[in-house]
Amino acid sequence: MLTRFSDYLVPLLLAGAALYALYRRVDVFSALTTGAGEGLSVIVRILPPLVALLTAVYMLRASGALELLTHALTPVLTILGIPPETVGLLLIRPVSGSGALAVGSEIMQTYGPDSTVGRTAAVMLGSTETTFYTIAVYYGAAGIRRTRHTIPAALAADITGFLAAAWTVRWMF
Repeated sequence: MLTRFSDYLVPLLLAGAALYALYRRVDVFSALTTGAGEGLSVIVRILPPLVALLTAVYMLRASGALELLTHALTPVLTILGIPPETVGLLLIRPVSGSGALAVGSEIMQTYGPDSTVGRTAAVMLGSTETTFYTIAVYYGAAGIRRTRHTIPAALAADITGFLAAAWTVRWMF
């Protein structure tokens, strides 16, 4: 049976790294445990903002505020060409990846994956980022406290991604 080079790529990279470490006389186990210790300290720093973020998402859904925002934004989204059925995804995606997947799954079950709404939701999930989660994790790990221009720029990129997703699905399908 013929095999592809890609089947051997990861084992070759690992073997190459091990050989390079031997050549450089690096204590690989010590480097591994040091890296693991640093990883644990990063987790301790990012855990509080992460817990607060996830709590806020669940509170938003449980309070009914998400449904209220959906009704308020429907006319604007219709004018922009974004299916109003995806408004829950628009609001949750910048905050929570798992929440966005749950909303996207719900959209797929309700409208079907081959519908315009389902396709738009799928492209939105793939073309946008969980902005606040990413900022909380990376800025928390780096010890940065002020986000200044990061949040407006990231939210502008998310809005652009949502618009491009809706327009691309309309254009392609």
